[in-house]
Amino acid sequence: MTAPKPKARADRVSLWHYLRLFRADILSAQPARLYRAWMAEFRTPFFRSYLCNDPALVARVLVERPEDFPKSNRIGEGLRPILGNSVFVTNGEVWKRQRRIIDPAFEGGRLRDTFPAIAAAGQAAVARMPLGVVEVEAEMSHAAADVIFRTLFSIPIEDQIASQVFDAFRDYQRTQPLLNLAAFLPLPPWVPRFHRRGTKASAAKIRALITQMTEARAAQIAAGTAPDDLASKIMTTADPLTGACFETAEMVDQVAIFFLAGHETSASALAWALLMLALYPQVQEQVSAEAASLGDAPDFAALSKLRFTRDVFREVLRLYPPVPMMVRENTAPEDLRGRLVAKGGQIVLSPWHLHRHERIWKNPDDFDPSRWQTEENRACARDAYLPFSAGPRVCTGAGFAMVEGVLLLAQLARSFRFEPVAGEDPVPVAHLTVRARDGIRLRISRR
Repeated sequence: MTAPKPKARADRVSLWHYLRLFRADILSAQPARLYRAWMAEFRTPFFRSYLCNDPALVARVLVERPEDFPKSNRIGEGLRPILGNSVFVTNGEVWKRQRRIIDPAFEGGRLRDTFPAIAAAGQAAVARMPLGVVEVEAEMSHAAADVIFRTLFSIPIEDQIASQVFDAFRDYQRTQPLLNLAAFLPLPPWVPRFHRRGTKASAAKIRALITQMTEARAAQIAAGTAPDDLASKIMTTADPLTGACFETAEMVDQVAIFFLAGHETSASALAWALLMLALYPQVQEQVSAEAASLGDAPDFAALSKLRFTRDVFREVLRLYPPVPMMVRENTAPEDLRGRLVAKGGQIVLSPWHLHRHERIWKNPDDFDPSRWQTEENRACARDAYLPFSAGPRVCTGAGFAMVEGVLLLAQLARSFRFEPVAGEDPVPVAHLTVRARDGIRLRISRR
C-alpha cells in the first residue's frame, strides 16, 4: 500500500455537480491536470477563481505584495460562528494589530518555555493510548487538544472546562461543512448565512466556555496569580503602537482560532504520520530507534537528536498539508501569466497540489523522508513547500507546531508499534483540514 491519494474528478463536469463535489470534499472535486498545471481558471456565475501553482505567482501573492492580495472573505463565511473576528479571518490594520500582540508569545525563546507542557501532553497520550485496532485520528485529536490546553491555559484536557470544550468541538466538526452558502453567492452582510443549527449551537457553547476561561485568567492576572503561559503572555502584551491590550471579546476570538488551527492541524498531521509509520516499517523502526534517546522525561535539547523524525514529519506535511488550500482576493486588476484578472478574483493557492506537483518534485506521490537531505529537494522546498503559508501571514505557531509534531511522533513511536489493518485504506478528504473519509484505523501494540 502506498501513500493514499484521492481520485481526481473528470476534466469536465457541470457547475452543479462541481459545487456538490466541492462542498463534500475539495480534493476529489479537482481534476488531475492540476498536478501539472501552472495555473487554472474556474468560472461560476458569481465569481472566477484562479488556482496558481507557478512558484513566482505564489511568491507574488504571499511574499512580495501580500497587501494587494488580502484573505478572501468567502472562506471565512463558514467559520464566523466560531472564529468571530480572529486573526485567521481579518485583513489590513485589524490583522496587523492582532499580529503585533500575538506574535511575541510565539517567539523562539517561548518554545523552550512551553516545551515541558508539550512533553507532558505527549506522555499523557502514551499513557492513554489503547491497544489493538484503534482509530488514531480521534486519539491524535485528543492529544493535540491536550497540548493546546496545557500550553495556553496550563490545564490538562481532563480539566472540567477543557473537557467540555473538546467535546463541543467534536460536535462542531461533525456539523461544519468546509464552505457555507455565502462562499458561493455574493450575499450582502445583512442576509442570513443559513449555518446549520447544530453548527451554531456547538460554536456558541465553545465560545461561552472559552469566555469563562478567559475571564478567569483575567482575574488571575489582576490578582498577580496567573501562570506564565501563552494566554497570560498574549493577554498582557500591549500593542506597541497604541498601548492597548486585547479586551475579553477579542481574546475569545483569538483563543478560538488557536484551538481550531493548533488542534485541528496538529491532529491531522499526527494521524497521517502514524499511518506512514505503519505503511513504511523501516521508517518506523528508524524513528523508534532515534526516539530511544528521549528517555521518560525529555528536555528541549533532546529535539536536536530527532533529525530523521523531523524529516519524517516534514514529508508528512508535504503529502498531507493540514490546510490544503488558501484563498486570496486581488484588490486591483492583475496580470497572471498573461491573463488579465479583474479586481475581486479568487486567487487559490493550493499546498495540496503544489506539494505534489509533477513538474517540481521528483516522485511527488512517494513518501520519502530521505529527500529532505538532498540539495535538489531543498530547492523544491524553497519554491513549493508551504504547510504553514509564507510571507507576513505565515502561521505564527509554525515553530510551535514543528516541536509538537516531532516530539509527539517520537514519543509514540518509542512506546508503540503501528501496523496497517487489512482492508482499511484511508481516503484523504478536506473538511476543516485534510482528514481520512472514514478515519485511520491501525493495529497498535506495545514495544
